[in-house]
Amino acid sequence: MKNTSGLKPLGHAVLVKPYEPEISKTTLIVPPSAKERNSMVENRAVIIEIGPHAWHDSPGPRAIVGQKVYITKFAGNMAVGPKDGETYRIINDEDIYCGIEE
Repeated sequence: MKNTSGLKPLGHAVLVKPYEPEISKTTLIVPPSAKERNSMVENRAVIIEIGPHAWHDSPGPRAIVGQKVYITKFAGNMAVGPKDGETYRIINDEDIYCGIEE
């Protein structure tokens, strides 16, 4: 997975992109403003890029780029990629709890 956001995580930071699991059948249409608010509460994300000092005190990395993970609600800061205009979250490496297998 390539980072096209224009955002580069530094130190212990990890750049993630929130995602919602696909719902197979629905008739609800969620407006974009509600999706934006929900992205700060959503605790599922895909790792886009990992800072150079993430998990420096661990024997190895907890996660890898492209992996779907659970993160702390309200962790980090929301940021819009200056190159692609997409919404991302920049979180601390310790805010990643586990990987998601689908």
